[in-house]
Amino acid sequence: MNETDLLEVLETEQVPGATFDVVQYKRLKGSDNLYVAEKVFFANKANIHLKMIRVTLERSEVLIEPGALYFMKGDLHLESDMQQGLSKGLMRKFTTGETLFQSRIKGTGEVYLEPTFGHYSLFNIEEDAIIVDKGAFYCASAGMKVSAKMQSNISSALFGGEGLFQTQIKGSGVVVLVSPVPTDELMIYQLAPKEKLSVDGSFAFARTASVEFHAEKSGKSLFQSVTSGEGLLQTFTGPGVVWLAPTEEVYKRLGSLSTGFNSGR
Repeated sequence: MNETDLLEVLETEQVPGATFDVVQYKRLKGSDNLYVAEKVFFANKANIHLKMIRVTLERSEVLIEPGALYFMKGDLHLESDMQQGLSKGLMRKFTTGETLFQSRIKGTGEVYLEPTFGHYSLFNIEEDAIIVDKGAFYCASAGMKVSAKMQSNISSALFGGEGLFQTQIKGSGVVVLVSPVPTDELMIYQLAPKEKLSVDGSFAFARTASVEFHAEKSGKSLFQSVTSGEGLLQTFTGPGVVWLAPTEEVYKRLGSLSTGFNSGR
């Protein structure tokens, strides 16, 4: 059976020398383990697919998180380096959860990254920077730089729910992120200068670096915030773009209910 019979392309982004595809198995056939076969059966019924990132290189390179490589075919070679030096690499490692070393695959051929039942989002950015959740970075085209970004104010660091540091990805090219929800469930907001977007929860997935982020009270006073039943809001001020994953919180609640049910059996 050839690749086109097994896989279908969900999303594609291109830059000179590299094509990034999110591909998924059309259907899993099962296992000789009855327990696994049962899980596969219900995954197929629920339209849950096994996905991979495929990168097709033509005398180019891709930057990936170490351990993400599954297999590759062609005139390709893998190398690891400490992007931006030891001090910045250590900072990224201990502040954002990204790895100290970055792996690069160079040459011509096809690269497949680890399969998962999770979700990916492709971003094609031009001379810009995006700020994302810790651990969201997966791979990127040549020339992209991954670093730690400190929150710009104390309120966002202490009360924003994102911690003191997040991950910043800067440059021109394609970035692949591990998404908490399917791409078509992300909501994208283009904010005008001074325009605000306030979110009651930690489901803002990504934003451009031009967007200011801070935490603020939902009412005019802390007392009003408490009595209204709302806490501190994540507030984003334009100009720039914010990507929200509103269904993420729902999936988390459903997951916790499932865990509680299973533990009580």
